[in-house]
Amino acid sequence: MVFKRLLGSLGVGGPTVDTVLEGGPVRPGGPLSGQVHLKGGSSDFEIEQITLELVARVEAEHEDGEHEGVVTFDRFTVGGGFRLAEGEHRSVPFSVHIPWETPVTELYGQPLGVVMGVRTELEVKGAKDKGDLDQLTVGPLPAQEAVLEAFGQLGFGFKSADLELGHIGGTGQTLPFYQEIELAPAPQYAHAVNEIEVTFLAHPGGMEVVLEADKRGGLFSGGHDALNRFTVSHDGVEHRDWNAEVDAWVRQLVDSHASHGRHGAPYGQGYAHHDGYGGYGHDGHDGHGHDGHRRSGPGTGAVVAGVAAGVAVGVVGGIVAAEVVDEIGDAFEDEEEDD
Repeated sequence: MVFKRLLGSLGVGGPTVDTVLEGGPVRPGGPLSGQVHLKGGSSDFEIEQITLELVARVEAEHEDGEHEGVVTFDRFTVGGGFRLAEGEHRSVPFSVHIPWETPVTELYGQPLGVVMGVRTELEVKGAKDKGDLDQLTVGPLPAQEAVLEAFGQLGFGFKSADLELGHIGGTGQTLPFYQEIELAPAPQYAHAVNEIEVTFLAHPGGMEVVLEADKRGGLFSGGHDALNRFTVSHDGVEHRDWNAEVDAWVRQLVDSHASHGRHGAPYGQGYAHHDGYGGYGHDGHDGHGHDGHRRSGPGTGAVVAGVAAGVAVGVVGGIVAAEVVDEIGDAFEDEEEDD
């Protein structure tokens, strides 16, 4: 719906494309529906293929610091093989299913600061142009919402959320990046941990919940990271005592004496090499590829109070919906300039 432009590869008089997504957030693994609206140019054109790309702004650590880039994590062909007459208006409906591991961008209607979009690519006689870009809004699955709600009920507070390039070893992760939701500790755990990071890895049969605690150091010991993984089902979410279950997870994590950091642990994380993404790879720090001074999301601004279940959701850098769209556009324009 935004960032419409003439197809530069075709010059003045080429067709225009405008993709409109159906209203409301989608869910991981669920359908994404909408229509691609085409308007013919000053002559007839053969539309060979219409492709939708799911794209995300992802962070990665490199030896010279932290970088951001754009990653395409799924592609769908939704149309093509027809002639678009001069000045003709045509709409191509589509319905596709997004990956189960697609990150959550909002919680209780509040944006988390995660930047994702749907980019439309139009191919006309071999010429391609990324002609339209739309914000992708993803709400949590019931099990994800239940876990986060339990954290809120236990007194944890939302700090930030971001997408990290890499792979969590020992899990069934399929995307080239994962989401981290950073939580400030509840008062009863503030003496033991600085923060807890939550990662959801959903799949059709259920979900892996990876928890990492940044543990405080003692008088004679330094702080370290502890990591645990838990599995839950999509079924029977409403019948579980999530407060008790999540509290048990946290206690198990806090009571872990050995460092279960990302190196060598059963569920440790090896930071994957992605040479096609600016050459990012493992840099020998604490397994995330960061060294304890990690930058979170697009910033941490004011905290929105009164969110259901007590989860305080940050208005990240004061971004509202329209400004989030601008963030997406800027990220992808930077990527195209680099290309």
